[in-house]
Formats: sequence, structure tokens, C-alpha cells
Amino acid sequence: MPEAAKAKDKPKEKEKEQTPLDVFTESIRAELQQVRAEMKEIGLLVEQSQGEVEKLVQRNASITAHVHQLQSHIDTVPREDIRSTYEASQDAQQRLFTMRAQLEKLQSDQAHLKRYSDTLARTLQTLEGGVTLELAEHEAALPINSIEQIIEAQEEERRKISRLIHDGPAQALANFILQTEIAMRLFDIDAEKARAELNNLKGSATSTFSNVRDFIFDLRPMMLDDLGLIPTARRYVDAFKEKTGLNVSLVVTGTERRLESHREVLVFRGLQELLGNIRDHAQATQVKVILDVDALVVRVVVEENGRGFDPETVLSPSAKGRGLRILKDRVTQLGGTIEIEASPGSGSRISFTIPAGT
Repeated sequence: MPEAAKAKDKPKEKEKEQTPLDVFTESIRAELQQVRAEMKEIGLLVEQSQGEVEKLVQRNASITAHVHQLQSHIDTVPREDIRSTYEASQDAQQRLFTMRAQLEKLQSDQAHLKRYSDTLARTLQTLEGGVTLELAEHEAALPINSIEQIIEAQEEERRKISRLIHDGPAQALANFILQTEIAMRLFDIDAEKARAELNNLKGSATSTFSNVRDFIFDLRPMMLDDLGLIPTARRYVDAFKEKTGLNVSLVVTGTERRLESHREVLVFRGLQELLGNIRDHAQATQVKVILDVDALVVRVVVEENGRGFDPETVLSPSAKGRGLRILKDRVTQLGGTIEIEASPGSGSRISFTIPAGT
């Protein structure tokens, strides 16, 4: 029989069936494509929000200038103009505050998606290079764990922001509205009292504006991006001393240089967390902070002479506050270590170290 005929009569070989590893690889590839598409969308939203913030900043500056002009001619300006100007000012400030918070949220989501995308890409590269299914499953589990930790950290930050807004700007705005109503009613009765009420309103607005600036600095200090970790840490410690009245000393050693953005953020947030815990719980009178940046690692040490605590209790999953536990997880994820020396009645000494990166 001719070879061609034999070949014709030979049964067709079955198509190669996909192994579990092939199916898993395809799912990772599809997930990576989806995440990259979401990153593209959120990137557009970030650009739009940045443009909107810039517009609101200009509008707020224009209205603020108009308010200053109005205050210098308060005796000759009609009451309706005063009311509309102050309403416009409050509306502009609130819109700007809200939009900046939205932009921060989008940028945070963008950073988280970027890290997730990088992890998926590394996992896919490893799978396509040929690994065992067991290793692939282990690598695939990492993004899920990371997402859980990210969500937990985000929710904790949102709770803090919610409390701060409720106790600060929200209460202040309610008082502004009340003071404005009082001033409006006094205009037809006693112009002097109305003027005094507006002066009180101006003082309250100035104080609230200062508090909001501090709030924004705590939320995301612009100088961390512009000047880097060490100048921002110095500014934060100085402000902390002024607000709390605590005797806080900061010692900076090593080389004052810029680090990768995510490393600077982690160190700054760690410093915030540790000092915040001292302010809220430690009842300390003296605090010492050491910030050491050398060629290989960044090390932060915070020591205080307060009432101390039990580390096992604070780090337990059932603990009410999770800030220290989240900090420990973040430091560990970045390849660093954290040491906690504390006991009830004898103060505490907490240090964490992370790689300095390139």
C-alpha cells in the first residue's frame, strides 16, 4: 500500500488535552489582561481628577480673593452679596476637599493595581518558564493574600479618615452655617453685632483651615513627593511636638537621600503609626526617634517612657486597634523586620528595618 494511502488511513491523533497547569496559566493570563484594562481606565480617571483639582484650586483662590475684598468693604456690601459669597466660598472649599480625597483614593487604587499586575506578570512568566503545579499554586496564592491585606489596610485608613472628617471639618461646617444664619438675622437688628459675628466666623474659618491643612498633611503630605522622607519626617515630628506638648527628639543618621516612593511612604506611615499610638495610649513624657538611612537599609526606632503594653495582646487578631499589626505585615512584605520591646509599666521600644532598594 502506498505511503500516502497509509497516512490517509491512519487514525487522527487526539488533540493534546489541557493539563491543570495549562488551565491555571490561562486564568492568570486572562486576569492580567483584565487588571491591565482596569489600570488603563483608572489612569484616565486620575488624569481627569487631577485636572478637576487644578480647576477647583483656581476657583477657590478666586473666591477667597473675593471674600477678602468683601471683608474690607463690609459696611457697603449688600447683605445678599455677603451671603452668596460665603456660600460660594464654603461650596468651593468642600468641593476641593472632596475632589482631593477622591484623587487620593484613585491614586491609591492605581498603586495597588500596579502591584497586583506586577505580581501576576511575574507569576505568568514563571509558569510559562515551566514550574510544578504545586509551585504555581503557591505563587498564585500570593496576590490573593496581598489583596486581603490591602483591603484590610484600606478599610482601617477609611475608618480613621471618617472619624477625622466627622470630628473636624464636618462639625466646623455645621458651625459655619449656624454662625452665618446668626449674622444674617443680626444685619437688620444690630449691624455691630452682625460684624462681630462675622469676625468670629472669620476666626473659626481660619482655625478650621489650619486644621484641614494638618489633616491633608497627615493624609498625604505633598512634601513627601517633593522633598523626600527625611525633610517630611522632620516637619512631622516638629508639628507633633507642637500639638501634643511631648518632649520628642529626632536623630537622623546616615545619608540624606531619596528612596523609591513606596519605601518612603512605608517608612513615613510607620513613623505616623508609632507616634500616633504614643499620643493616644502611652501617656509618655519623653519620646526618642531615630531615623537611619544607609546604603542597604532604612531603620526607624521609636522609644518612649510611657505605660507600656503587652505586644502579644496588641498584635493578636482580636485586638481593637490593628495599626501595629498592619505595619508589621507591610514591613514583612517588603523584606524587612520589626522588633517590639515592651511590657506594661516600662515604656516601649519599637524598631523596623526595610531594604533601602536601589
